[in-house]
Amino acid sequence: MKKIIFILLTLFAAFTMFAKNANGEGNGKTAKSKPPKTTTEKKDSPPIKVNSKMDTSKYVVISTDYGDIRIRLYDETPLHRDNFVKLAKQGFFDSTLFHRIIPSFMIQGGDPDSKKAAAGQPLGSGDVGYRVPAEFNKNLIHKRGVLAAARDGNPQKASSGCQFYITQGRKYSEEELQQFISRKGNIWTEDQKKIYKEIGGTPMLDQDYTVFGEVVSGIETVDKILQEPRDGNDRPYKDIRMKVRVEE
Repeated sequence: MKKIIFILLTLFAAFTMFAKNANGEGNGKTAKSKPPKTTTEKKDSPPIKVNSKMDTSKYVVISTDYGDIRIRLYDETPLHRDNFVKLAKQGFFDSTLFHRIIPSFMIQGGDPDSKKAAAGQPLGSGDVGYRVPAEFNKNLIHKRGVLAAARDGNPQKASSGCQFYITQGRKYSEEELQQFISRKGNIWTEDQKKIYKEIGGTPMLDQDYTVFGEVVSGIETVDKILQEPRDGNDRPYKDIRMKVRVEE
């Protein structure tokens, strides 16, 4: 009987030692836990971007014989953005002209009267029947390549419902910017002044005309258009027609 008990105790001790060794215990080693299983994504699944901001901006493309101008519309000016998108989707701008060009300043278009205008006919008075309330934003300046709304002399500085311009501008010195500050009371950050000095634009228009977009590609098309000869009303002798579409 004692032999049987001794054998059982011996087997129990051996089994206990084996279990400890299997778990890494009792031999100076730390037991390692296996990582939990994860579901493997399919190869065609899109990567997940962490802390990335999705671009929800609206883009429009103005097509001309000189090339395309791709423009991002600002979310900070929703009234102008939505109005421009609405007109573009309706085909309102199609076949209208860039009827006014001034080198080192801007190109202007969107006059519905320009669709069937005779050569040399003065343009710029056509409208869509309403104005868009001004949406001034001190962070949105008239740097080179911005899209802004034309307007008449109404005291509220409300924008034309359809006419717009794209700036070319020029570079300005610190002294010139200080003159604008003295005359108009404009206040620019150092970064904004650097833009006007190194990139250029039309700073005299800030806070008087609503800026609501900017060229992201095709600024060279604006430069080409501005090389065309023009008459005394700044209308190009050659008709420069456009077609505008919204990127979906």
